[in-house]
Amino acid sequence: MSKTKIGVALTGSFCTFQKVFQVIESLVNRGYEIQPILSFHSISEDTRFQTKEAVFQTLFSLTGHAPFATLSEVEPIGPKKMLDAYVIAPASGATMGKLAHGIFDTPALLGAKSHLRNSRPVLVAPSTNDGLSTAAENIGKILAMRNVYIVPFRQDDPVNKPRSIVADFDKIPEALAAALVGEQAQPILLPPLKNEGK
Repeated sequence: MSKTKIGVALTGSFCTFQKVFQVIESLVNRGYEIQPILSFHSISEDTRFQTKEAVFQTLFSLTGHAPFATLSEVEPIGPKKMLDAYVIAPASGATMGKLAHGIFDTPALLGAKSHLRNSRPVLVAPSTNDGLSTAAENIGKILAMRNVYIVPFRQDDPVNKPRSIVADFDKIPEALAAALVGEQAQPILLPPLKNEGK
C-alpha cells in the first residue's frame, strides 16, 4: 500500500507556525507523506517568530520534501493527482477571503484549487483576529463549499481579542481522517480555554 499523501499549505498567520510544525511531525509519525506548500508571504517574510530560511528548512527536515512555493510548482497537483487531501494550516483571514470568493493567486490557494478539481478534500484551519467580524461571512461560505472542511476552532482570547479565532491544531489529524471519508469533524465551535484571556 502506498502512503496517503497530504499537502500542507502554510499562510500568513506566522504566530501559529510552530504548532503547525508539531502537527506535521505528528502526521509523518502516523504514516502520512507530507508535501509542504508555502504562500508568497510565508516564503518571503522574516518575522519575530522565525526567519523564512528557518521555515523552509524546518519543513524540509520534517517531511523530506522541499516546500512548493511558486504557482508553477502547485499547478500540477490536480492534473497529476499528486495528493489525497490538502490542508491549509494556518488559514489566515486573507486566505479564507480569497478561497471563499474564488481568488487563487498564491501557491497555497492555487494548490487548493488544483486539488479540488479531483473532488478530493481540502481542510481549512482558521487563524484570524477577525473571525467573528469581517471574516465570519467567508467562513460561512467555506463551510458551504463542496469537499471543503473546517478544523474545529475557538475564540483564542475572548477578553482581549473578542473577535479572534484559531483552530485547535491538535485536532487536525482527527479532522483530516474525517475529511478523507467525506465527513466534517464535530463540533466545529469549541469552548474557549479556561485560562485564556487572563
